[in-house]
Amino acid sequence: MSQKPPAVIGQRAEEVDTPALVLDLDAFERNLDTLARAVAGKVRVRAHAKTHKSPDIARRQIAAGAVGVCCQKVSEAEALVEGGVQDVLVSNEIVGPAKIARLAELSRRARLGVCVDNLDNLRQIAASGARLDVYIELEVGMGRCGIAPGEPALALAREIAKAPGLRFGGLQAYHGRAQHVRSMSERRAHIARAAEAVNATRALFSRHGIETPIVTGAGSGSFMFEVESGAWDEIQPGSYIFMDGDYARNEWAAPLPRFDHALFVLATVMSRPSPHAAVVDAGLKASSVDSGMPTVWGKEVLKFTKASDEHGFIEGPDPPALGEKLFLVPGHCDPTVNLYDWYVCVRKNVVEDLWPITARGALT
Repeated sequence: MSQKPPAVIGQRAEEVDTPALVLDLDAFERNLDTLARAVAGKVRVRAHAKTHKSPDIARRQIAAGAVGVCCQKVSEAEALVEGGVQDVLVSNEIVGPAKIARLAELSRRARLGVCVDNLDNLRQIAASGARLDVYIELEVGMGRCGIAPGEPALALAREIAKAPGLRFGGLQAYHGRAQHVRSMSERRAHIARAAEAVNATRALFSRHGIETPIVTGAGSGSFMFEVESGAWDEIQPGSYIFMDGDYARNEWAAPLPRFDHALFVLATVMSRPSPHAAVVDAGLKASSVDSGMPTVWGKEVLKFTKASDEHGFIEGPDPPALGEKLFLVPGHCDPTVNLYDWYVCVRKNVVEDLWPITARGALT
């Protein structure tokens, strides 16, 4: 059951109950525009909705030029389609009769794609009666899912061509580990190696009479390298709309544009245990720390040093007073979003809207 919103439209930000997930609409809209200007029509954008889990945001990304969105779970895809999004790629492998049956049912309501890296999985999807675009996921350095480039991928493509109801959508080539490599030059080198695998596989397919409609992939930390390589037709950035503490630690320079922090956890000081410390009401249940602790926005002298379930510890000179509100930049935006039911959308410090996080907890 969703919790009631922690704010009402027209409130000032400092009146919002905490902890709350706050979206700065001006920064969010600048990020949408920054991506559109950076890409400038060179490739298609399929924004990654696993970051935000929100049809409200997905529709705004499509209005800004995205052809559709991608996500990682059938349940996320269901929430997006229910919210009016009609072109969704599940950029992940979907295994098991229950999930595949839901995928097949959803394929009757929207244009749907899915990734495969295994012949048995492909046969199970084909047997479900689904009408899908099927993408072969290549292993290009992520070290997670994906089939080897070249001949193994060719064998799978031939089987897709035989499968009733399925269309060969193209190649999924996402190098997730490259996204948070701090050095620009190292990130570029990772993507260059991935591009070699993509180009070789696409050329092999062509020699055997199989055309590759789309190569899709790329993330917020590398997407312009994929664009410049010419090997990708479509990119899948997700975190660009929010930016988080971990991405902020990357080296950013042309051709990659710099995005603004737009997502914050609003917290209240609930205790002042010492002259140099404050405790806020936002701990592990309010902000993911897998990629580092949150940072205190606008108060660089203060450090968020540790967290327990319901408490965050702030240390530094002149810490905030009891009851004072702080904006925290989460270390990792995606799992932080999954902790909340609502975006409190703020413009110029006033609550302008409330968007439900419809796919919160959508894990299946």
